[in-house]
Amino acid sequence: MNIANILTSSRLMLAPFFFLFYYLPIWTGVLPRTFTVLLWIVFAAIEITDVLDGRYARSRNQVTDFGKVLDPFADIMSRLTYFVCFAGTGLMPVWMFVIIMYREFSVSFLRMLFLKVGVALAARRGGKTKAMAYSFSGGAGLFILTMQRFGFWQQAARPFHIIMLIIFGIAVLFALISMGDYLAVYRRFRREGGQDSTSE
Repeated sequence: MNIANILTSSRLMLAPFFFLFYYLPIWTGVLPRTFTVLLWIVFAAIEITDVLDGRYARSRNQVTDFGKVLDPFADIMSRLTYFVCFAGTGLMPVWMFVIIMYREFSVSFLRMLFLKVGVALAARRGGKTKAMAYSFSGGAGLFILTMQRFGFWQQAARPFHIIMLIIFGIAVLFALISMGDYLAVYRRFRREGGQDSTSE
């Protein structure tokens, strides 16, 4: 496994720590501020490795079919972890989480269909934009959680809550647009007889 894939795999290992650090103060009632700081560290590590792995792979000519599949899978695992935490504590409306979850599972299924015919479907431009929206959403939700746990929530609850919901809504919108793009690629792929027409 090359360094780029190791960076990608690290997100799979970090995602459970995000979940634990998020919920341990809720389950135990201890050290909410300390665990919130740890959440930011894990969040930053996830997002930084998401940027570095692709850049490193391209700069060293280490782009592999395995990496093309592993990278979006690691993204799904880490960012769905953000959103399930937010939905579980009421920060994210459950219906938004469900739309995002359905999108991710649907695109994963399309990737499996491509793999069945020997094509590793890399991230599309729309998928990359969606990933950025997810990243901003993760930061927005974590910012609100930080305000709550550090005692600043009451002074600025409503305006920040509205902004957070708008950011979440944008992420949902990009998720749907991106899913439409992947569906269009699959339809074109089938129409052209299974030739590799998935590149930008």
